[in-house]
Amino acid sequence: MKYISILGASGSIGTQTLDIIRLHPDEFHLTAISIGKNVDMARAIIEEFAPQLVAVADADAYDKLRREYAGKVKIVYGEDGLTEAAVFPETDIVVTAVVGSVGLVPTLRAIEAGKTIALANKETLVTAGHIVTAAAKKHGVALLPVDSEHSAIFQCLQGEKKKNVEKIILTASGGSFRDKTREELKNVTVDEALRHPNWSMGAKITIDSATMMNKGLEVIEAHWLFGLPYEQIDVLLHRESIIHSLVQFRDTSIIAQLGMPDMHVPIQYALTYPERLPLKNAKPLDLAEIGALHFQQVDFDRYRCLRLAYEAGKAGGSLPTVLNAANEEAVAAFLQGRIAFLAIEEYIERALERHEFVKEPSLEAIREIDAETRQYVRSLL
Repeated sequence: MKYISILGASGSIGTQTLDIIRLHPDEFHLTAISIGKNVDMARAIIEEFAPQLVAVADADAYDKLRREYAGKVKIVYGEDGLTEAAVFPETDIVVTAVVGSVGLVPTLRAIEAGKTIALANKETLVTAGHIVTAAAKKHGVALLPVDSEHSAIFQCLQGEKKKNVEKIILTASGGSFRDKTREELKNVTVDEALRHPNWSMGAKITIDSATMMNKGLEVIEAHWLFGLPYEQIDVLLHRESIIHSLVQFRDTSIIAQLGMPDMHVPIQYALTYPERLPLKNAKPLDLAEIGALHFQQVDFDRYRCLRLAYEAGKAGGSLPTVLNAANEEAVAAFLQGRIAFLAIEEYIERALERHEFVKEPSLEAIREIDAETRQYVRSLL
């Protein structure tokens, strides 16, 4: 039996993790969750899974749930509550499924507490990869990737030696606007941006997919997860999202991980590693039915956010923190209808250009840079 905490239980990854626990009640038990402000969903999870601790975002949600579950479930709130869910004593694996840099500190605390990390919060490594990977090494903690691309690479590398890796190749669908020119992107709407062709994801990640910032963040995450320089990390457009990523070795061999676009697969693998379990109701891949797979090179002029991510990643230091914070604020503004789609990349670039570079920022410096960058982007609105 493995005991699971989920940070971000009401999001796309969180709810699919609950599906996995539901499918395998003899393998997994839910011990703690964080769930933002969704009191109704918190009630439903408490009734079905009986976690021992529930962390919510604010005092209002805390008061409601505490009155109802006093003496039955420990209810906590705020940043301290999120961290308490991450370090819950009985937990073996922490699924970090919150969106954004809010996941950084709880993930670090979970690592310090010796928890295995099923990492779905890519911003944790983007903003503080040098700190997180050092902490994981110090405490002997595994960082198991949940993103489909990183899970694919992780699976392809099993039994292989790092010295034999020529490069890793992250695949990208191209997002909602992959068939539009930059001229056509000037007047796209929020609703259009949220129509991803292959995956069902939360709003923020879907917009990141449309700008290709999501792939840029994944490139930075891959750098830290697999210890490879950016020159050995490529991105390839692949419309069908059947090949989730590939590894090319120095003898020219390529190993790829394939499957239908279904996040239940990498989530379950992170929870069961190094074993595998059946996945009921999942559709097996039928290549004859698919018929053909398509690939093309990425145009960095077309996808400026991806270019900015590579540049920030290669420069390192504090720039990935700025990249991530500016992107989160700009995407939020777009979703609110306050800026145009192409303004997202413009605001990110402006934030990067004005930033005073810090080579090896501390955790405190990262949090200050994050807050300052957000304030700057808001001042542009």
